[in-house]
Amino acid sequence: MKRYYVYMLECADGSFYVGITNDVERRLGQHQDGWDPRAYTHERRPVRLVHVSDFAEVLQAIAWEKQLKGWSRAKKRALVSGNWSLVMQKAKRRGGAQRAPRERRYP
Repeated sequence: MKRYYVYMLECADGSFYVGITNDVERRLGQHQDGWDPRAYTHERRPVRLVHVSDFAEVLQAIAWEKQLKGWSRAKKRALVSGNWSLVMQKAKRRGGAQRAPRERRYP
């Protein structure tokens, strides 16, 4: 059965790169080697693999990749450190939890 991996790299400049692959080692090597001069990571090497999630279904992997790409740097750092309570806290601050509507009183 084929597996799909969503991976996150920390670049030399402190930024993060999120991608999807079916071979993490090969893909990491491509990033480190700078195989594509137009790639985000090319001028930000060396890179360090900081997170990998695996999936049996490609659509699940794509959904997780898109979700991670939308996260703030602070939220990504919390994920990398394994601090799920901080991940949840950051989600609430960015609008993950809706506020209750203001109560209105009418005379």
